[in-house]
Amino acid sequence: MMFETLLQNRTVQVLIESFPRILLPGLAVTIPLTVLSFAFALVIAAAVALVQFAQVPVLRQLARVYIWVVRGTPLLVQLFIIFYGLPSMGIVLDAFPTAVIAFSINEGAYCAETIRAALESVPSGQLEAGYCVGMSWWQVMRRIILPQALRTAFPPLSNSLIGMVKDTSLAANITVAEMFMATQRVASYTYQFLPVYCELAVIYLMFCTVLTWVQKQGEKYLNAHGFN
Repeated sequence: MMFETLLQNRTVQVLIESFPRILLPGLAVTIPLTVLSFAFALVIAAAVALVQFAQVPVLRQLARVYIWVVRGTPLLVQLFIIFYGLPSMGIVLDAFPTAVIAFSINEGAYCAETIRAALESVPSGQLEAGYCVGMSWWQVMRRIILPQALRTAFPPLSNSLIGMVKDTSLAANITVAEMFMATQRVASYTYQFLPVYCELAVIYLMFCTVLTWVQKQGEKYLNAHGFN
């Protein structure tokens, strides 16, 4: 009887009906947006970090300017510049590619600093030892420096990925139909704002919990295979 009464409650009915309407955009848009953006961000970050670590003239200064500008301006502003500002220059992009570009550039700057710090945490004597046995710079990086830096960088990079899952909600501001926009639509026609937004928070929590578990498994794998 109590269970039937609960199911007849309007709020409960709204939550049951809205759950797939919020979850599906999360699986179809939020997760792909996060994965693509973070993958491109890692490529950018690795290049920028290696340029700084290798002390490449000019490129090192350009890398520092990139990091300074991106980390010093809000992500939402960067999204608006690309989506609403570039069309004035004749460059028009759809909402989803815009979000991928903006998130990649933004996250790349933060991850670049994480990777750079991890590279510099490896004792410089190991780089010199590699040269002494006849290795090239790239061989020393691939066989000695990068495996150790990966162990150091993995936890903060994983945290960045979890943070990006939540940051994708900003993409709703440029009309990307991800979870937050879906939730806004549900709340606007049901007027159940608190329950629906709490439901969204639970779904985000589910995604982040899974990623936290993956992070722990990744750390165990790195420890077990001697990445230290």
